Amino acid sequence: MADDCCQAKACEVSKLKERQAKVLWSVLWINAVMFVVEFGAGIRAASLSLTGDSLDMLGDALVYASSLYVIHKSAKAQAGAALLKGLIMFLFAIAVFARASYQLFAGASPEGSIMGVVGVLALLANLLCLLLLTRHRNDNLNMSSVWLCSRNDIIANTSVLAAAVLVLLTHSILPDLAVGLLLTVVFAKSAGKVLSQSWKELQQA
Repeated sequence: MADDCCQAKACEVSKLKERQAKVLWSVLWINAVMFVVEFGAGIRAASLSLTGDSLDMLGDALVYASSLYVIHKSAKAQAGAALLKGLIMFLFAIAVFARASYQLFAGASPEGSIMGVVGVLALLANLLCLLLLTRHRNDNLNMSSVWLCSRNDIIANTSVLAAAVLVLLTHSILPDLAVGLLLTVVFAKSAGKVLSQSWKELQQA
């Protein structure tokens, strides 16, 4: 009976990891495609918020790739991958802040119409990712950290759309800069949370 129980549990865990892998591959490709679209649009529109959000997309694609790598590995390996995710998020916070400083110095005015269209596309893509990941958010640290990344994307997308509307209404660079700096804070706080959780997991492992 004990052997049958162990085999059943092993089979259940294996099936769960297969479902997790399918979801991670799906959201990885969504984020990779949207990074290319959003980064190109951000450069063309001279938009800090769009380029910052595109870097978040790239970061998430890397996060999902690392999550796929450790999905069949030990808890220690998963905690190490989560630590890497936290470092990536922190680096992107620095990158967005650097871009904000440059944008303020250059004084280039962003194109609100491009920001709005691409912002809607990014929001729809991230809503789909969040929907796919929600089912697995409590499976383990690996999946909860990628769900947190996806949730932050929704916050970033709505902020970009708000900036697009304000840019169109005011013809000012300030809304775009404000959202870029807001993304910096969101990335930094999320990075701190993931780094803290992963460090605790590493110590326990």
